[in-house]
Amino acid sequence: MDMRPRRFLPSIKLLLAFDAVVRHGSVTAAAEELSLTQSTVSRLILSLEEQLGRELFLRQRRRLIPNAAALSYQRDVARALDMVQRASMAVVANPEGGTLSLAVLPTFATRWLGPRLGDFLKRHPGIALNMSTRIARFDFEVEIFDAAIYFGAADWPGANHLKLFDERATACVSPGFAAAHRLESVDDLRDLPMLHLESRPNAWADWFEGQGGAPCQGGGMLMDQFSMMIQAAISGLGVALLPDYLAQIEIAEGRLVPVLRQAVPIRGAYWLVWPEAKTADAPLMAFRSWLAAESGAEERVIRAT
Repeated sequence: MDMRPRRFLPSIKLLLAFDAVVRHGSVTAAAEELSLTQSTVSRLILSLEEQLGRELFLRQRRRLIPNAAALSYQRDVARALDMVQRASMAVVANPEGGTLSLAVLPTFATRWLGPRLGDFLKRHPGIALNMSTRIARFDFEVEIFDAAIYFGAADWPGANHLKLFDERATACVSPGFAAAHRLESVDDLRDLPMLHLESRPNAWADWFEGQGGAPCQGGGMLMDQFSMMIQAAISGLGVALLPDYLAQIEIAEGRLVPVLRQAVPIRGAYWLVWPEAKTADAPLMAFRSWLAAESGAEERVIRAT
């Protein structure tokens, strides 16, 4: 194996100082964070520039102002430092197993995935699972995740896809709302406030079509998470259109009641996605097989194009 040129492998101490100065925009603040003197931080920055053979900062009245190259370099350095930190933490916390870092949708994680994870961890005690919530898509080359669960179509750029299940939606209202309004046909809903989710712009149109009625968007509140929509519906603010797996929890607990036909198919599905480079990682392979079984999906992978 070829050795890495040492010139391009600055020490962690140099990189920590550089990262802190760029993040804070101040040598003083960076010194406080690192428990070093200002002069020491300045010397570390100078040593990094000498090693790279390039200036990274403009010196102006004892201030260090990062140039364009420094700003770009800091983004990569910060990501590399995060990777080293996570890898070190994994070795300490789980030396015999593997680690899986997963990005998940907030409500899906708490209401569908969370209650099932105990079984996965019981079956795979050597795997440490780290989860963070993400609503929007991201670049696997920038974010430090092994895989993600998202809703939509099989079009995450550069990722392999495993379909978990299609979306089916159930309209729900609070018991008090149901008692105060006629809810016997789709026409009864047209003048009622409907609660909308930003990531499901076509959901209500699909639901009306699935009920055999003409599409109707209706007026009402727009939200970015199902948890907010559920609370709004419980408070009697309108009709919520929820994933059926989520609606059934609220219905069983008596907080909401269903409206018309339940579990109506709408556009979109839940997917597990991961970069090709992670395909053979043992923790991901174990999670993928377990998740496919839990969701009733065929373990048929759509490869990245």
